[in-house]
Amino acid sequence: MSEFFQGVGPIPYEGPGSDNPLAFRWYDRDRVVLGKSMEEHLRFGVCYWHSFAWDGSDIFGAGTFDRPWNLPIGDPMDRAAAKMEMAFEFFEKLGAPFFSFHDRDIAPEGATFAESCSNFDVMVDKAEAHMARTGTRLLWGTAQAFYQPRYAAGAATNPNPLVFAHAAAQVKHCMDATHRLKGANYVLWGGREGYETLLNTDMAQELDQLGRFLNMVVQYKHDIGFEGTILLEPKPQEPTKHQYDYDTATVYGFLQRYGLENEIKVNIEGNHATLSGHDFAHEIATAVSFGIFGSIDANRGDDRLGWDTDQFPNSVDQMSFAVYEILKGGGFTTGGFMFDTKLRRQSLARDDLFHGHIGAMDTMARALLVAADLIENNQIEAFRRERYAAWSGEMGRDIMAGNLSLADLHARVLADNIDPKPVTGRQEMLENLLNRAIERAK
Repeated sequence: MSEFFQGVGPIPYEGPGSDNPLAFRWYDRDRVVLGKSMEEHLRFGVCYWHSFAWDGSDIFGAGTFDRPWNLPIGDPMDRAAAKMEMAFEFFEKLGAPFFSFHDRDIAPEGATFAESCSNFDVMVDKAEAHMARTGTRLLWGTAQAFYQPRYAAGAATNPNPLVFAHAAAQVKHCMDATHRLKGANYVLWGGREGYETLLNTDMAQELDQLGRFLNMVVQYKHDIGFEGTILLEPKPQEPTKHQYDYDTATVYGFLQRYGLENEIKVNIEGNHATLSGHDFAHEIATAVSFGIFGSIDANRGDDRLGWDTDQFPNSVDQMSFAVYEILKGGGFTTGGFMFDTKLRRQSLARDDLFHGHIGAMDTMARALLVAADLIENNQIEAFRRERYAAWSGEMGRDIMAGNLSLADLHARVLADNIDPKPVTGRQEMLENLLNRAIERAK
């Protein structure tokens, strides 16, 4: 098939002084930072759905993009094959090591479930061949259990067990494909796992259904020997009014309730953090503290809008401390930075997809340099340790060990006339340290 992105070759690294819009200025994949290459730290991936399956439509307007495979002309499987050709052309030219997909992104749904499975299997064969040819790897796969009308009231949380069964079958088939393609993770995003109104919702029933579904997923992972990580992606709302996986803390409580806290981690999206009222770094720090940090959907939202805009990350300032929290937590294991991002509807040129990803990759690469600087100079972490140093003293140790009760502390405060005074939190100084690290990054 002919080249789709004509005039664009492999994207080179040319350094900060380059004015070439189709070159990296900061992302030098082989550059060693804190003992690992940038490629190993960042583990960039391109998502299939926004980049190739979406036609640029929204609820107010038709598609605007030049995506011939999305036109309802000819055999849907031929169009799926053409879309995959173009996708791997893009992956190879961009140089991103990973990609991700929903099952229905890469293969059309058939008239029956059996036909859908057959279509998917054919495209998985083709994906396997493209991956072998290009060296592109699968960061994660997932089943699209939210678009089809049968899932209007949810998949795992649906009031009809037949819908639950259909979703389970679809997830099983997609897990098989992810395992076959050596995916590093398998993601579950509960877009419809929530409610529109409590008037028709039995929340306790739905939560138990979701817990049962996830336990089935984990059991099947072990049954087939899948060594990747199962990831749950928090989001507070949209398309439902309220989703049960509202944010990272909510997910952790849910996992604990259903005995899954050692089996499932989180895939955190920047824009979803915004929608839940949290900073991106907050969601990451929460996941790290609970031991459930898995992967990242790297994007940004618009603070003035109440919906998921999925824009490319473009602020080193905003991303630097998020990357710092990731590095402090040990960095990625099976996860990575997946660009769950979409072009603006007016970005019509074919090469706009490159511009969006190049800018995002440069942003994250420079954020990595800032985070590495913060770790190497250690000023922020040293201040944190000093701030909590008293907890390493006798009283602090006894409190945390459970050796002192409320009554014990009441008696001690009375006996010793304890009257502690506040000390400075140095927020402004620490903010300045972060800004100086951003200035130094090069």
